[in-house]
Amino acid sequence: MLKQRVITAIFGLILIIIVNWFGSPLFSFYIAGITVLGTVEFYKLESSLNKHYLLLYMGLLFSVLLVLSPHYSNTVIFPICVTIIPIVSLLLLFHYQSSNKRVFSSWTWMIAGGIYIGWMLSYWISLRILGNGRAWVYLAMSIIFASDTGAYFIGRKWGINKMAANISPKKTWEGAIGGVLSAIAASIIISTILCRIEPLPLSYWHLIIFAILVSIFAQFGDLVESVLKRSVGVKQSGRFLPGHGGFLDRFDSHIFVGVMAYYYVLSFNAGWPSWFW
Repeated sequence: MLKQRVITAIFGLILIIIVNWFGSPLFSFYIAGITVLGTVEFYKLESSLNKHYLLLYMGLLFSVLLVLSPHYSNTVIFPICVTIIPIVSLLLLFHYQSSNKRVFSSWTWMIAGGIYIGWMLSYWISLRILGNGRAWVYLAMSIIFASDTGAYFIGRKWGINKMAANISPKKTWEGAIGGVLSAIAASIIISTILCRIEPLPLSYWHLIIFAILVSIFAQFGDLVESVLKRSVGVKQSGRFLPGHGGFLDRFDSHIFVGVMAYYYVLSFNAGWPSWFW
């Protein structure tokens, strides 16, 4: 189990190093691919949605349209797409209603999947497009990896006090703190390496604050997915990634970090708040 987890993680690191280095469109295709696979797993969690194939396919289209939204040069396209898919899919409810009373539940699950995965992961593409985006993506994703790894091993070794036993029984406060400390250490190491390639104008205090925020949002994303899985009575979203489970199990920590990192960089570039920067 541990060996498979390490091998999968190493392969994933190599892949993200490559796609992020070359940027668009390769990086965008990578995020879109993760979005599609994650959305499929998300939809499989709702058994009734699997019977409504038209809704499922429209949900996948909705998720892809959302994740690729940073590339829309025409500002009219995005609101049109976001509006058409929900409206057309609502019309399908008339077709499915006679055969299944849970059809509206399927529709809400479809919309939720597009927003939860497609919209949230689109921020990684937005982050990559910004100035120094490549370095920011490397930094943020490295911190996520360090936080996840630190929380996992430290939690296994010294974890005693449960963080949220009803949601994720294996999560402990010791593991969470270990994740934060690992994130801080990784931020300093990775920024030192990046200084030789694509330096970021960050002081140690900025690195520490950014690392803490990334770790908190990463662990929050992990807990949110645990809530979703527990609500439908499953332990893993899939089995595609050896040692990790499904794509949602592996990338749940990325979902909210992209949002936080994007707005963090915007505020940093804008010099807000001025007294802090």
